[in-house]
Amino acid sequence: MGLVTKDDGWRISDELWEKIEPLLPQRPSHPLGCHRSRVPDRAAMNAILLVLRTGMQWNALSATGICSSSSAHRRFLEWTEAGVFREFWRQSLLDYQVLKGIDWDWLAMDGAMTKAPLGGEKKTGPNPTDRGKEGTKRSTLTDAAGMPIAMEVAGANRHDMKLTRATLSAIVIPRPIPIYDEPQRLCLDKGFDYDEVRDIVLEFGFTAHIRTRGEEAKAMKKQAGFKARRWVVERTHSWLNRFRRLLVRWEKRADTYLAMLHLACGLVVWRSNSLMG
Repeated sequence: MGLVTKDDGWRISDELWEKIEPLLPQRPSHPLGCHRSRVPDRAAMNAILLVLRTGMQWNALSATGICSSSSAHRRFLEWTEAGVFREFWRQSLLDYQVLKGIDWDWLAMDGAMTKAPLGGEKKTGPNPTDRGKEGTKRSTLTDAAGMPIAMEVAGANRHDMKLTRATLSAIVIPRPIPIYDEPQRLCLDKGFDYDEVRDIVLEFGFTAHIRTRGEEAKAMKKQAGFKARRWVVERTHSWLNRFRRLLVRWEKRADTYLAMLHLACGLVVWRSNSLMG
């Protein structure tokens, strides 16, 4: 009987590997028909997850003995181009839909800014809260339970409301058609309090609920049993920030940064699935 590997924060557990392995593309053939044995896919994925969890540099991987930095990064680029990490996120959400059901009644969207000291080819810009240093913004859409269902990235100087359309367009799973007596509500903070946002939200078939933090706090005091709705997306940003690679953006390429975000989103949903399974 083989040794069972459990999830300890950075190593791929057997259950998680069963979900990821079928998504990986076939190994490309060598043009000369010969090649030394390739690092196992699972070892490379362990190395990628270690980078995501700890925020360590790729070059530091060689000292861990898990996988060489060059092999891990090469495999990461290969799987990014193949859409593996986005598909893992999508499949995790589909599993969540079966196990519990995505709550479309009260969605929430908000942006979070992080530093991007290396700049990047695009989707970075001067951070107005960090003395104009390079930064990036991720706009996240969650269901009522905080499961991330869409993600968009832009420069830190891009206003949240300008990412509304792109974020709603980025929902990675099929969305049920809203009906009159069961509206799909979208909770937004004061940064989205613009007619343009309301028009976009209506265009996508959502009912906008835009409320300031002060108004929400007053409602909680006045109404017994009042349940705040928008805080779930802020909690999701906190979940994502526990992946140290996302606290500071070190990726110069926009697609590799998005791949890290997609992998983190997939892990957030998968871990919720594993608790219910």
